[in-house]
Amino acid sequence: MKNLYRDYIKRMLGFLIALTALICLSPLLLVVTIWLHFANKGAGAFFVQERPGKNAKIFKIIKFKTMTDERDEDGKLLPDEVRLTRVGRFVRSTSIDELPQLFNVLVGDMALIGPRPLLVQYLSRYSPEQARRHEVRPGITGWAQCNGRNAISWAEKFKLDVWYVDHCTLMTDLKILFITIRKVLIHDGISQEGNATMEEFKGN
Repeated sequence: MKNLYRDYIKRMLGFLIALTALICLSPLLLVVTIWLHFANKGAGAFFVQERPGKNAKIFKIIKFKTMTDERDEDGKLLPDEVRLTRVGRFVRSTSIDELPQLFNVLVGDMALIGPRPLLVQYLSRYSPEQARRHEVRPGITGWAQCNGRNAISWAEKFKLDVWYVDHCTLMTDLKILFITIRKVLIHDGISQEGNATMEEFKGN
């Protein structure tokens, strides 16, 4: 059954908002790019990685890079909490690292609001119900981010993602937007207890 807002209006609104935001935020994006270029010790200012989008179609997500590429004597990357720089921690805690994804919204790979795009290797680990999160475009923020972000379990997160798929309306998106702004301001749910980010999803 077609959802007029989800299938048509949301994409048009997202494009216009992303374009306007990129124009208005361009000075900030430039400053952060230069800042991270030096803080990351030559690792670059941007993080690009393949992620599954709507209908599990693979696209390349772009974020600000908040970690160095430092490795141990065996050539393995050091733990996240070691590679996360002071500048990167600030950029992540304020969610500035998510802003480059506005380019993904602009080209249609993502939406402003929807389930967060996770790693490609997780695709084979989802249950059929969990895989429903790919019925809509992934978002920069979403219902799961409003209800714990990285501080909740994977099972809870996926239930919230599927709930959003079934309740995608303009009012729901506006509610998510306002909650997200509040959570960013108070730095709520940035990481899971005991981890710099979110632990790996290993399936049910």
